[in-house]
Formats: sequence, structure tokens, C-alpha cells
Amino acid sequence: MTSVFGPEGESIACTVIQAGPCVVTQVKNPETDGYRAVQLAYGDKKEKHSNKAEIGHFKKAGTGPKREVVEFRDFRKEFEGKVELGAQITVQDVFTVGDYVDAVGISKGKGFQGVVKRHGFGGVGEQTHGQHNRLRAPGSMGNASFASRVMKGKRLAGRMGGDRVKITNLRVLRILPEENVIVVSGSVPGAKNSTVILVK
Repeated sequence: MTSVFGPEGESIACTVIQAGPCVVTQVKNPETDGYRAVQLAYGDKKEKHSNKAEIGHFKKAGTGPKREVVEFRDFRKEFEGKVELGAQITVQDVFTVGDYVDAVGISKGKGFQGVVKRHGFGGVGEQTHGQHNRLRAPGSMGNASFASRVMKGKRLAGRMGGDRVKITNLRVLRILPEENVIVVSGSVPGAKNSTVILVK
């Protein structure tokens, strides 16, 4: 993440994303596959780290093995001619400055966390009257004589992060076509060097 200055001199927090070039590795159509979709691949991978099925699949598109493969269903009509097998899709082919995009990624894994961090609980609070270990505890959670158990769905401690997250309506602030870089406002899910899917 970094920041850029907007048209009125305001500082805008933004994220710089390496977005391509992507290669069209498969075009699906209703006649053969039952639906319309385009499959894009990104990031070179060594052939020794790929199996024969992958190598053959990428060879059909006239490219080497790739790290990431993502399928986009029901792409827009204006991309109909550009999505031929083996075609390279660059960032300026899809996005323009001022567009609003959605970013999809896997959020950072936080491990096993308590209720204060995971769900925003306040904890039991006071540290007086012998309460030395209740500050971040969930507190009372079960019912009394009826039910006599903790009901399903209660927000408790557990694994946090590592989920598929979509952040919507990020504005495209800059496009650097010579470097295949796109700058969007705000933050995107995931750690540094993780994969993010941009949807227009």
C-alpha cells in the first residue's frame, strides 16, 4: 500500500497491484461446455513443477506453465473478439482510470484467536475483587435450567482469517501500461505477493 494525491490535493490511500499480462488459456462456449467463460492464467512456473496435464493444457494456448489459473464466467460482449485462445490480456485492455472494481483474495491467516479480537467482544472488564484472568474472557454464555447448554451459532474463539474475501467498489486511480500495474483506492485482501482477482 501507498498513497497518491487526488485531483483536489487530498491524500488517497491506495494499493499497487501487478496485473498481468494474462494469457487466455481456454475459451468456453455454450455449444461445447454448456456456458460462456474465459480462463486466464498468470505468473510463469517452471515446467518441472507442473504435471503433464497442465503442460499439455498450456501448450494448446501456445504458452508455458502458469502459477495461477482463474475462470471468469459470462464475460461482457465487448471482450468477445479479444478472448481468442492464446491472446494476451493487458491491464489497459480491461480497465480505465475512474472504473470501479471488486477485489477478491484470501485474507491473512490470524491463527486461533479469542472473542475480543475475533468478534469485538468487550471482555468481562473489571480487574478487581479477585478477577485476575477475566479481562478478555467471553463471559456467561449458556442458558439456565431450560436447554442447559450453549446454543449453536454462538460466537466463540477459533480460527480467524484465511477466508475468501471480496472488497467492492475500489476506484482505479492510475494505470501504468508499460509495467502492467494498476493502482486502486483502499486496501485489498491478502498478504504481500498473494493473488488478487480484479472484477470489473
